[in-house]
Amino acid sequence: MIRLALLRHGHTEWNRAGRIQGRTDIPLDDQARAELARFFLPPPWDTAELWSSPLQRATETAHIVAGRHARTTPALTEMDWGEWEGQRGTDLLAQPGSGFRHIEDWGWTYRAPGGETPAEVWARLRPWVGRLERNAVAVCHIGIMRVLLARAHGWDFDGPAPFRIKRNRLYLLTVDGDALAAEPDPLPLVWLEDLA
Repeated sequence: MIRLALLRHGHTEWNRAGRIQGRTDIPLDDQARAELARFFLPPPWDTAELWSSPLQRATETAHIVAGRHARTTPALTEMDWGEWEGQRGTDLLAQPGSGFRHIEDWGWTYRAPGGETPAEVWARLRPWVGRLERNAVAVCHIGIMRVLLARAHGWDFDGPAPFRIKRNRLYLLTVDGDALAAEPDPLPLVWLEDLA
């Protein structure tokens, strides 16, 4: 049985502004870099295989908290939000007929104009998950984490999510082929001051 730990990248300027990033390659902001420099991966995850989305906000997060470069794969690239990238979700919700809706009402076939569905994201993640040969950390994005955690929890993007994704925590999954199961509680990153 293989274990997979998911870590969301640090903040960007677009995160703080509430803008949808998707595949737009926005870097970490200076505040995120300073915050992340105070964290690192706890054992045994500090020696696990390290993977990252190729987008710079994820690769930089991986390098800061692990102290080494990650292997990258396009499978971990954020969900494509098409025409909505760069816009704010609150603005889209306020526009009648925009089609934008909350995650609890997505289902697996929800799609932004010109974007990807959660089902399509899973279709590109599934082969990568199935090829994992040892325990791994994947530094990625909230959309990727939502899809993997939805599969692990048996949630169909219909009603309240059975998880809440926060930063600086590892969300742990067990992997058996392409079957995923979620471990009950996320594991916080080690904070430098905890060791003092």
